[in-house]
Amino acid sequence: MDNVITVDDRLSARQADSLIAQGNQLVWQGDFQHAKQLLTALKRPRKALNFQQYRNHQADQARRLNSLLIAMDDQYVIPLRRAPEVAQACREAYGASDGPRLIPLRELLGVIGAHQLRHKGIEIPALNDRIHPHYGVFAPTRAEYVELAAAQQLPKATIAFDIGTGTGVLAALLAGRGARVIATDTSSRAIACARDNLRRIGLADRVELLHHDLFPPGRADLVVCNPPWIPARPITELDHAVYDENGQMLQAWLDGLAEHLTPDGEGWLILSDLAEHLGLRTRAEFLSKITRAGLRVAGCDSVVPGHRKANDSRDPLHWARAKEVTSLWRLKVS
Repeated sequence: MDNVITVDDRLSARQADSLIAQGNQLVWQGDFQHAKQLLTALKRPRKALNFQQYRNHQADQARRLNSLLIAMDDQYVIPLRRAPEVAQACREAYGASDGPRLIPLRELLGVIGAHQLRHKGIEIPALNDRIHPHYGVFAPTRAEYVELAAAQQLPKATIAFDIGTGTGVLAALLAGRGARVIATDTSSRAIACARDNLRRIGLADRVELLHHDLFPPGRADLVVCNPPWIPARPITELDHAVYDENGQMLQAWLDGLAEHLTPDGEGWLILSDLAEHLGLRTRAEFLSKITRAGLRVAGCDSVVPGHRKANDSRDPLHWARAKEVTSLWRLKVS
């Protein structure tokens, strides 16, 4: 690896920032807890005047922070003072070790956090159970979208498609209410995560999981989708759960919905309107997409999000998040 410099506790945040700006990667060989403190010191808070400035800042921040590296041996052991035991967390994220490696400290902390959340789980009142997200799979911490789906009446004898199942939370909700579900996702991590959650809850026999893009073959009485809600380019792998470049997934789901619904079937589109407040899409443009896809709106229920960022005035996008609403759009063939 080019431009790699070994550093330790003697390095100040100012010196680290200068070395990173010169294009260097810093391999830490000091105290692990001091490395975490340095990573925090390298962060650059910034008030975003608009969404593009916010994303530019996020991309620059990710590049800079990912330049502070931690070495691990072939057993996922970190040979540093006060380093935590991370082998199990790393095996969950990466599988069996294939040898010594360097990993950004920022990424490693994410792996550790994901391991803790996976084993603790997230309480989902609508399921009366917990969902255990895996590393790299978006956690259902925005509970309002599950509540919106839980409040809807299911068609009788429902065959349901859950498109982009993620942790399997919506598939579990539908299956628990009597539907036979086919759930798809393009992520193998998500399929494994959903399978694990459905097994834990006792609904594995009611849900078929397919590693598939969008719709499975055939038609369903109900087709549910909670797509990424911001039409912008993802920066990180996990960003794909939130950012849908040019709104491609939303457009493809709308365009394909009519041919995958039974005559009286419904599509449930669960979508935040944050993109509208960020100036990335207008409500008129969104409704026009529905009409052009040969669909009509049969109903719409909405809720104000209660997640942490919605009420955090320090968040750079608070000016938009404060107005955000999440809606479940019931769509039928025109």
